[in-house]
Amino acid sequence: MLRLLTTTIAALAVFASTALHAADQRPNIVFIMVDDLGKEWIGSYGGENIATPNIDRLAETGMRFLNVYSMPQCTPTRATLLTGQYPFRHGWVNHWDVPRWGRGCHFDPEQNPSIARVLKSAGYRTCVAGKWQINDFRIQPDVLQQLGFDEHCMWTGYEAGNPPSGERYWDPYIFTQDGSKTYYGQFGPDICNDFITSFLADQATADDEKPFFVYYPMILTHGPLTTTPHKPDVKGKIETHTAMVEYMDHLVGKVVRKLDELNLREKTIIVWTTDNGTSGGISNQMNGRLVKGAKGQTLENGTCEPFVVNCPGRVPAGTISDALSDFTDLLPTFAELGGATLPEAHKFDGKSQVSVWLGKTQDGPREWILSLGGGGGTYDPETGRVINVHRYRDRVIRDRRFKLYIETDRSAAKLVDLDADPAELANVIDDPAHAAVVERLKRIESYFPSEDASPRYNALKPQKWDLVQRNPGRKSGLKGLPSNASGRNRKDR
Repeated sequence: MLRLLTTTIAALAVFASTALHAADQRPNIVFIMVDDLGKEWIGSYGGENIATPNIDRLAETGMRFLNVYSMPQCTPTRATLLTGQYPFRHGWVNHWDVPRWGRGCHFDPEQNPSIARVLKSAGYRTCVAGKWQINDFRIQPDVLQQLGFDEHCMWTGYEAGNPPSGERYWDPYIFTQDGSKTYYGQFGPDICNDFITSFLADQATADDEKPFFVYYPMILTHGPLTTTPHKPDVKGKIETHTAMVEYMDHLVGKVVRKLDELNLREKTIIVWTTDNGTSGGISNQMNGRLVKGAKGQTLENGTCEPFVVNCPGRVPAGTISDALSDFTDLLPTFAELGGATLPEAHKFDGKSQVSVWLGKTQDGPREWILSLGGGGGTYDPETGRVINVHRYRDRVIRDRRFKLYIETDRSAAKLVDLDADPAELANVIDDPAHAAVVERLKRIESYFPSEDASPRYNALKPQKWDLVQRNPGRKSGLKGLPSNASGRNRKDR
């Protein structure tokens, strides 16, 4: 496959030299992750009928990646980037909406590595603003500090039994150091963005020169569809979604401009991406073809995300990279940038991408990437613990050209040639010409554990709302529970 770097070798050498010269000055890191948005809604990726000038400018003056995998849904993705581990290891294979579904489950700071804690251990100041949803702040008001964040401004997620908490956009219910409350007449994404820009201003005037890490998991563009401050009268499904995307881009631009105003831009690596593909039922044209939203699916438009890295003088400008990467790589990459040591108590699946980001190498450390997960989890009535619906979740493994679909019985079900078939319509697994490809990708799969972990946590005490919650992973026709249920409830499927 023809490599897709647009800079010359000479230009790469210049930037590599610059990066090496600045290696003793650790960068600030601003990691921005949009909620539910595929490449088809970003102009620099070929998205049509949309205006994303701020993200496009980051892409034009930085490095735009083509082959970066998230997980197909928000909970698996978020746990993956926080831990540097795949869902089969950290256990959040399925979605579990902790504030709403409870059952004592939570992202346990005592049992999970944390990207913020790793950077904080190296002297970084840290903050988070946006969407979390893997802890209930009513029960764990200090959990973000335990995970390494100095400051926070978060939509709580829908808290069972607390209807106002369901609002994330207009009249949002926001959790800060002062507690949780409704902000009447305000727009939730604006509150979080203002918090981020205020944090940046505080860092610029701090007495010391500690670097900082900002994790900005944006509230936009997840449903419900809503009007925005710049288009308060918008109507129609596609028109409203378009307005939400464009307002998201506006907020990204505000963060970048604040870094410019504070003279922090050349000291700060900005990473912009999304957590999974666009919600189903929302489509857009991209490079002349219609692309349907595929959140929750392992199609490319569900799991191969737009991903841009930008830092003037450190990240080569105007570069397109086809290097392979997935979200397990974020923690080790940020750790290397920040001079942090990964904790020995945990096994990490990710690989540092620093050499690619800084233009030192065209190719990265990966020969394959992986995506799996999504759908509501379930719980074992005998133990009360949240467990995965499947003993072994279906998944996809791909290199630059080929993608192999693996089923829950670990069989290879489909092979796609992404060069010839970007829409993934043809299954070429039985083509003798590709037998070696299937064997190679299947060999990678053989090294995975035979049973996926379930979320690891010390259960929180029971709450009254636990008793009325449904079991989201129990679907019509589902026989028994998966094999990681206990005792009499165990059943291989």
